[in-house]
Amino acid sequence: MQMQIKIQRWFFSLLIIGALFVGGCGSSPAANSTPTPNPASGESISLSPSPPPSPAAVAASSQFSNLPRLQGKATVVMTVKGSPITIELDGTNAPITAGNFVDLVQKGVYDGLVFHRVVREPQPFVVQGGDPQGKDPKFPASRLGTGGFIDPKTSTERRIPLEIKAKDAPSPTYSQTLEQAGIAQKPVLMHTRGAVAMARSQSPDSASSQFYFTLTDVPFLDGSYAVFGYVKQGMDVIDKIQAGDRIEKATVTQGVENFKAVS
Repeated sequence: MQMQIKIQRWFFSLLIIGALFVGGCGSSPAANSTPTPNPASGESISLSPSPPPSPAAVAASSQFSNLPRLQGKATVVMTVKGSPITIELDGTNAPITAGNFVDLVQKGVYDGLVFHRVVREPQPFVVQGGDPQGKDPKFPASRLGTGGFIDPKTSTERRIPLEIKAKDAPSPTYSQTLEQAGIAQKPVLMHTRGAVAMARSQSPDSASSQFYFTLTDVPFLDGSYAVFGYVKQGMDVIDKIQAGDRIEKATVTQGVENFKAVS
């Protein structure tokens, strides 16, 4: 019986990770209660070992110098259905991921965007949004979850590297999960209830603007997806979000002096 329970939990974890996939997580609001692995593209999640990491993939690198950074903490207040959600961003442990979020907030990218994915059954999981295509009310709901931020300077989608700092590590690991990098330590920023993290496709460096709130502790995501902050107030608001609800406004209220924009 105990073995059967473990198998059921593993199978549920495998299925539900698909809800975090960009490019394959789009679905109509009515279908959001049933997580499926990347249905739009037909891709599946591989749990097999990856090739050994290259030295260039680990720790901060000059190749990311063209991305905004947050050097310290910052606070973002996001308003949904007239109620505030206060998020504390951790640029100390996730400088690129948090910096990207601050930059998009300041650009007004999140204002008016829809939460396209809400997973509460068979157990609480995540609320996901941040697809810029959702700003258009006429955009098909079935295709939400496939878009990212198009940088007007380059006319291409800005993508950021997977960035996870392990406990006691001097700097984050980039472009690989901790397992792929052969790191046994847990990350500093864990997927506890109220974590804010980046959604991505199977490629580690494919996150752009889509993010998610965790509705409960989700430890099986630790080390595989980049957490960059936590909800400090407003989890009661998040608990009531339904697919189709919109972000009315997102504003950086503290810590803007810690933000370093792209020059």
